[in-house]
This record gives sequence, C-alpha cells and structure tokens, in this order.
Amino acid sequence: MSLTDHHISGRSIIANIAIITISDTRNEATDTSGQMIRKLLEEAHHKITTHHIVKDEPAQIQSLILALLKTVPVDCILTNGGTGISPRDQTITAIEGIIDIPLPGFGELFRMLSYEEIQSAAMLS
Repeated sequence: MSLTDHHISGRSIIANIAIITISDTRNEATDTSGQMIRKLLEEAHHKITTHHIVKDEPAQIQSLILALLKTVPVDCILTNGGTGISPRDQTITAIEGIIDIPLPGFGELFRMLSYEEIQSAAMLS
C-alpha cells in the first residue's frame, strides 16, 4: 500500500472519540474550544462518545482518562486546555505520566499551525 493509498483509506475510518477540556474556568457554556472540536469531528463523521470538562488538577485529569479507557468505547481521547506556561497548567505533566507512546511531533505541528494564526503567542501553548 502506498502512502497515498494509506491516506485515502484513512478517510473511511470512523473513530469513537472522547473530548476532555481541561480548565479551571470553563463550563459547558464557555467551552468554545471543546465545542469547536466536537463540531469538526462530527462533521468528519466521527462519533463523540463523551465530552467532559475537568479542572487543571493532575490527579483529576489522570483519573478521568484512565476511567474513560476502562468504561467508554474509545479509540482516541482528545484534550484541550491546560497547556500554557502558568503554574496551574498541568495537562502535559499529568498525561505524560500515563501514556505509553508519546507523539512529540504533534506539539510542533500544533505550534506551527497556531503561529500562522496568532504569531508568537503560539509559543505559550
């Protein structure tokens, strides 16, 4: 299978996805990032199995992720929030403690795309 064939065949995959917004200040009404993630995934025909908002507390983040992996049909867990540079932003530390295979290039790609939109502020995430 060529790289192009692989890319095309991936378009037919429908994933069960859990969304977690990590924030001390967001709620259902103000979670615009989580709402946008949900909208885009649904437009791509993926199934949202659950969507949670959790405080930026490492134990709560880890507990929720581990519980979702055990109880919810999930192929992917997407998190947003808690990735800045303030002392309260603990998402990366919390998740690094429980993942098996890191995807370090994802952060670089995210910051590159963010830089195109928000310039140097992208480095804060």
